[in-house]
Amino acid sequence: MVQKEFRITNSSGLHTRPGNDFVKTAKKFSCGITLAKNGKTVDAKSLLKIMKANIVSGDTVLISCTGSDEQQAMENIEILMASLSE
Repeated sequence: MVQKEFRITNSSGLHTRPGNDFVKTAKKFSCGITLAKNGKTVDAKSLLKIMKANIVSGDTVLISCTGSDEQQAMENIEILMASLSE
């Protein structure tokens, strides 16, 4: 398992467009990917669940990847999260 914390800096948080971009990236990998905010964990491959988590600008989230391609998944998520900060 690999885990990393990210601070959400996108002004719209992790909502429709950035959330959809996140899900598209997550679905490229076979490993399990979860996103946790304030102790609540959701499946990062579900846009609806990400939207329900209400992740807004300034929140800190913990992303976990578990499985055979976990390292590659986390590397791609790091790149995506950096691009969403604009």
